[in-house]
Amino acid sequence: MTFGADSNGVYAIATTPFLEDGSIDFVSIDRLTDFYEESGCTGITILGIMGEAPKMEPEESRAIVKRVLARAKVPVIVGVSAPGFAGMRSLARDAMEMGAAGVMIAPPPSLRTDDQIVNYFGGAVEAVGEDVPWVLQDYPLTLTVVMSPGVIAKIMTNHPSCLMLKHEDWPGLEKISKLRAMQKAGELRPFSILCGNGGLFLDFEPERGADGAMTGYGFPDMLTELISLFAAGKRDEAHDLFDAHLPLIRYEQQVGVGLAIRKHVLKRRGVIATDVQRKPAQMLSATAKAEVDYLLARLAKHDKRAAL
Repeated sequence: MTFGADSNGVYAIATTPFLEDGSIDFVSIDRLTDFYEESGCTGITILGIMGEAPKMEPEESRAIVKRVLARAKVPVIVGVSAPGFAGMRSLARDAMEMGAAGVMIAPPPSLRTDDQIVNYFGGAVEAVGEDVPWVLQDYPLTLTVVMSPGVIAKIMTNHPSCLMLKHEDWPGLEKISKLRAMQKAGELRPFSILCGNGGLFLDFEPERGADGAMTGYGFPDMLTELISLFAAGKRDEAHDLFDAHLPLIRYEQQVGVGLAIRKHVLKRRGVIATDVQRKPAQMLSATAKAEVDYLLARLAKHDKRAAL
């Protein structure tokens, strides 16, 4: 299964479920894969930042890729970001041989200048192979690497194998508008833009030209409905739906505990067996869990999906 420059909808950023002893919960991986597809997701992205990829042994990463690909009926993107190109190449080639649609590459935090960024992705593409379709992850809030529209345009121009931008800048609405304006003017080739940030700005990103979302918010079924409402021109209905979920989306954006909140919600929804993270990890206090549960109860008044 493939993805392309016209990909749209929702690509779920998958968490990695663990058992209480910290081992991989493959049964929950199956259930999570089914859940994303039943929610209407057009793709799944695994081994991203929220998938705790840096905490995996190499053989564990491959086991997860194999398990998801054996079950998924939608394109699967595999995060292959690594400190060195050798590990990146190895995982990327193995994932593609197993049937992945493509890979996602993020810049390392050490990059600062435009030339450093452009040259890094030149090396990354050389490492994984120009035949491997890939997603450029732009996430300056976490990765501390700032990519201007001009730098993104240069990377896209240099590497036709880059088919998608995972846009997670903040603020970033103007960046989307700028990139789409460059395309409209014929200065930049087409590519898909899917947005992250937990969906925090998904109330306006489609109107700026985004093709959808690539995030792991615990209600992917809401995200797919939201994108469909925007596509149908039902702006007010889309904003009403977004507004109902905004308190939980906002709560999840707290630095350090976002994954803990996301896993707690998925556990409450019966998708994963535990909310365990691998160490080092920041867990939710009993008070924080009670606050999330309160938000879920309030959300259920407006969206039956939250009725747990």
